[in-house]
Amino acid sequence: MRQMQPSEALFLPFLQIPSGHHHVADALIAEYKSIYPNHRYEKVDILSYGYKSIEKLVSSTYLTWIKYFPEGYDRLYSFLVYKQGTKKRSRQWHYETLFRPILQKVVQQAGANILFFTHALPSNMASVLKQQRKIEAITVNVYTDFFINALWGTKGIDYHFVPTLSMKQYLIQCGVQESSIFVTGIPVHPYFYYTNSNQNQKEELQILIAGGSLGTGDLECLLNELNLSSRAHLYVLCGQNEQLYQKLYSKKSCHITPLRYLHSKQTMNQLYERVDAVITKPGGVTVSECLMKRKPLFIYSALPGQERINLQELTRLGLVQVIDKNKTIGKQIMDFFSNDYKQQQLYQQLHNYLENREQDSVASIIKRITQQTNHKGGNSISYI
Repeated sequence: MRQMQPSEALFLPFLQIPSGHHHVADALIAEYKSIYPNHRYEKVDILSYGYKSIEKLVSSTYLTWIKYFPEGYDRLYSFLVYKQGTKKRSRQWHYETLFRPILQKVVQQAGANILFFTHALPSNMASVLKQQRKIEAITVNVYTDFFINALWGTKGIDYHFVPTLSMKQYLIQCGVQESSIFVTGIPVHPYFYYTNSNQNQKEELQILIAGGSLGTGDLECLLNELNLSSRAHLYVLCGQNEQLYQKLYSKKSCHITPLRYLHSKQTMNQLYERVDAVITKPGGVTVSECLMKRKPLFIYSALPGQERINLQELTRLGLVQVIDKNKTIGKQIMDFFSNDYKQQQLYQQLHNYLENREQDSVASIIKRITQQTNHKGGNSISYI
């Protein structure tokens, strides 16, 4: 177990796979650096930190489970961390045995003044430690889905960054003080705030198809059924699915541009700027990036667990168009773009969603909470 370097801030996702938890942590780091460029920080996965030898096994088991046994994973997820979780928060003794000592050691070694949690498990451990007065740092939950599962800590957590008003109301019903909750949306990298106003008029629809950075999902099946080649240009994000990338690339189609995983946020932002709509899964980060870019979202499938619950909430909010797989997919998309009323409805819901967020930026909120010297339960260190 390596020695932690002194850091003012810690960002705590979970697992090493490039999930939304890491993307949100990276977005928060960018915001934090914009206000504290000289402060030290570190992103830490407590699983790999404490049990490095088994982290890859846990990650691969998770990916295999959702790929080959999706319904079993979905039922277990709903039972353990969703249906249980309405307003009930119980101690997770098995997780505490494994991870509470690790988190306590990480925080003590780093001497951090503020902790950002983008995954429920380290949040849960911090909730226990904060109530036991074993850590004094400011604690911040940053939710990466459009619902709050039962594993997230609430007591002992100083601040909450939530995506929606309904999630804020849920936390208030759980006993969280309203003044500690900020409706920020799911944080995205600051690059996605920028919009190019000099886009050229396009003769055909430009559509991005995103299957998730891990290459999971039914991308190949979707492409076979889409049948839009004569009316649209498709940009296909293949993620880590190298086989799909090579297959599409070898076809040399003038209507399809396959893309590997894009590491650059600038390049991804430019791609969003180029397209008229996005076909994707209801992962929190991808959806939030598209909402920030005000792009119509078509949902073609959802992974078990979090994504299926996200889809329920996004549909309730009217922020996505769900593709009916029993109908021609290409026709559904073209019908949307030929129906002014449907487009107006979507953009109104999108406007409402964006207007309900805090007027202050995420960076401004971070600056405000770190400069408060008398916050509830935290230390008294000023960042000024």
